[in-house]
Amino acid sequence: MMDLMCIIALFALITAQCAPASPPNFVLLFADDLGYGDLGCFGHPSSLTPNLNRLAAQGLRFTDFYVTSPVCSPSRAALLTGRYQTRSGIYPGVFYPGSRGGLPLNETTIAEVLKSQGYTTAMVGKWHLGVGLNSTYLPTRQGFDKYLGIPYSHDQGPCQNLTCFPPDVKCFGLCDQGVVTVPLMFNEIIEQQPADFLQLEKTYSKFASQFINVAVQNKSPFFLYYPSHHTHYPQYAGADYAGKSPRGPFGDALMEFDGTVGQILKTLEETGVINNTLIFFTGDNGPELMRKSRGGNAGLMKCGKGTTYEGGMREPAIAYWPGLIQPGVTRALASSLDILPTFAKLAGAPLPKVQLDGVDMTDILFNKGPSQRQTIFYYPVDPSEKYSVFAVRWKNFKAHYYTRGAAHSESTPDNDCSLLSFFKHHDPPLLFNLEADPSENYNLDGTEWDPVRKEIQTIKEQFEASMVFGESEISKGIDSALEPCCTPSCTPKPQCCHCTSAL
Repeated sequence: MMDLMCIIALFALITAQCAPASPPNFVLLFADDLGYGDLGCFGHPSSLTPNLNRLAAQGLRFTDFYVTSPVCSPSRAALLTGRYQTRSGIYPGVFYPGSRGGLPLNETTIAEVLKSQGYTTAMVGKWHLGVGLNSTYLPTRQGFDKYLGIPYSHDQGPCQNLTCFPPDVKCFGLCDQGVVTVPLMFNEIIEQQPADFLQLEKTYSKFASQFINVAVQNKSPFFLYYPSHHTHYPQYAGADYAGKSPRGPFGDALMEFDGTVGQILKTLEETGVINNTLIFFTGDNGPELMRKSRGGNAGLMKCGKGTTYEGGMREPAIAYWPGLIQPGVTRALASSLDILPTFAKLAGAPLPKVQLDGVDMTDILFNKGPSQRQTIFYYPVDPSEKYSVFAVRWKNFKAHYYTRGAAHSESTPDNDCSLLSFFKHHDPPLLFNLEADPSENYNLDGTEWDPVRKEIQTIKEQFEASMVFGESEISKGIDSALEPCCTPSCTPKPQCCHCTSAL
């Protein structure tokens, strides 16, 4: 009888035939530069990630989950809008502290979709979708009620004199020079500059817990977006995690991220809303292999960050909702593009009236059913209308029309990953069966595979005909006067931009 009741309740929720007594909450966890093989639950032997392992063991683990870009800003834009970054103009590359552009305000984010249904929304962590003049592009202008974080990558500011591990271990490397140190912002105000890496994750964890507590007290459904800085270079960790991982600094940083996930889970349990909350975890792009042991690991996947090989764009992903998502593994094809339409469906929210590239994943989540998605399109770091997509996955097959290595993926024995592996056009395209050969080692070059190539070519042409490139926001350039500074009238910049935290 209980099973029947659960099925009835679930059916009502998913089909929206009757309004649920309490709309579901959403927690979206987004790691940074995390490889397919970096988590313990995805096979890494020395990564200590007990909380993510718990989500994987008690939730649904995806084996074939993709992001839309092998670098940060475009991947984040697609996640939040359900649209390829080419449509919104988030290309080529990533935003910088003084970038003039940002995620266009006419794009509709997940936060804005959910706010239309009365949700309270918050973001904590890494934004990297622009700051702009007078905070034009910050999360508070994109549907988030509250924001605490660094507005771009924490390596986009000098770090050689900053402490990354206690008691006073300086950050590994130099990071970006000639710009302001990274600021910690609350809403649109700089609270601390430079950010204190040793306390940063504790500050984030406290903010996330307080947000959940207040939302529950106010009986408001909520959306919490936590895009972590971990495990991006330079790795850092506070006293609770420094030196605790057998994997070294990268492992310590990953443990700290996992610890914040654990605190979020604890808060959801203590507030009694864990059973009415969908938690979704994935990462923004593949690992930065150039960092060697201080970078991530793509596991079986070829190459990493900056490339359109599997290691650059296939990510670990987990969906967790106690009582509604049954534990298991799915091989269904899915993408970060699919998160917005899925959350919208579950919240009963209308979809944005624009061309969406995402599809609803509820049948995968609740029935372990097939995906509505049969294709993945792989854009390079610098997409153009001339070359368009570099590769296409259709069902189990992937065709590479163009390949190129990347500086981010240097240092591996595979020469295809290297920056010296220059742009190559493949005619006929390279073809791999990713079910049998996830490492993309064995090109299917026989004539018997011509029908597959023909089918993929047709799909590619149809997709490209539907793609309208938006004006490039990143090509609008950089103005150093736009770099966030807690004392904007001070001199000389950037050295004078310094303030201590009130948090």
